[in-house]
Amino acid sequence: MSDGGEATAVAAAVRPALFDGVYAGRRVLVTGDTGFKGSWLCAWLSGLGAAVGGYALAPPTDPSLFELAGLGGEVAHVAGDVRDLAALRAAVLAFEPELVFHLAAQPLVRASYGDPVGTFATNVMGTVNLFEAIRVCPSVRVVVNVTSDKCYENPEAGGAFREGDPLGGHDPYSASKACAEVVTAAYRRSFFGAESVVRVASARAGNVIGGGDWADDRLLPDCVRAVAAGREVVLRRPAAVRPWQHVLEPLSGYLWLGARLLLDGQRLDGAWNFGPGAEAAVPVAAVVETFLDAYGAGSWRPDPSGAQQPHEAAELLLDGEKARLELGLRPVWDVAAAIERAAAWYRRWAGGSADLRAALQADIDAYVRAAHELDLAWAGGRTIDAPASRAESGPS
Repeated sequence: MSDGGEATAVAAAVRPALFDGVYAGRRVLVTGDTGFKGSWLCAWLSGLGAAVGGYALAPPTDPSLFELAGLGGEVAHVAGDVRDLAALRAAVLAFEPELVFHLAAQPLVRASYGDPVGTFATNVMGTVNLFEAIRVCPSVRVVVNVTSDKCYENPEAGGAFREGDPLGGHDPYSASKACAEVVTAAYRRSFFGAESVVRVASARAGNVIGGGDWADDRLLPDCVRAVAAGREVVLRRPAAVRPWQHVLEPLSGYLWLGARLLLDGQRLDGAWNFGPGAEAAVPVAAVVETFLDAYGAGSWRPDPSGAQQPHEAAELLLDGEKARLELGLRPVWDVAAAIERAAAWYRRWAGGSADLRAALQADIDAYVRAAHELDLAWAGGRTIDAPASRAESGPS
């Protein structure tokens, strides 16, 4: 049996135990389902046997992963804008979800400089509107609001951010995600407290990579577009350091957090970091060199006007100790493996593969197999360290 066949067989064998079997047969709503992370999340949920609903604008890119993978046939998608409270409330009430993952957002730092009003409206008031819809939907039991590692006030002084560190944001995008965290904490304390049946958490993740991302100003899509056009990849800040991880790393965290909130209740309410260890903090240039080598083509050069670009943090690291201690999470694929997986997916797309949904599933199966071999709790193992007390001063 090939490695791919073995991964599929292992994934199928352990699937009933994944995330304690929570998602099979349950109704799960994903806002932002047409985006990059939303598409991967919907594909995974569908494979787990969930009834998946989606609410989002039309796919934000062309090509789009949602369309390339044919996910419209697996997701009960409603086209809509989270800024439209009436439409969002109607969609939530009609679908009657038990769990909600809120990913709909304006997700780009540089775009936020061009449209700060739209960024704040989508990322802040969109979050308010979601919680208003949930307040009147009796079926909901769990909400995971996905924000960003950029929600922290970042003096760029080194060190990794913990969940209780001050929130802030130099640019409109980062500030909007900090505001979304404050909104989440306020609604949890005001409306979803101990007497409520709804459990609410927020999830903060670092830079993710993987096949099917086509957003502007994202590193790997920029590489693929440049190679296809016969151009060099131009890097604005080749020395910038980020904690890179495959998209399945935070998604496994979101899914496990949602499952534990449903099973364990209020104990796990609050904010959570989902990021790799310090070893995954790699300069942009190193990621690009590794990707282009795995992709089999391309070269890069620095952008001579990089110093005149809008501000972006030179270094940003997350401390994922809370998720490690209390959820038993740890990285499954290192940076090299994540880049290789992404490069293989894009090679498959460039080669004209007709079944990119199968490519998604192959990555999910391989990831599940690797997690199972590591004996991780969400993958059917029981690796959870004893919880430790951690002081948190920020919204939680």
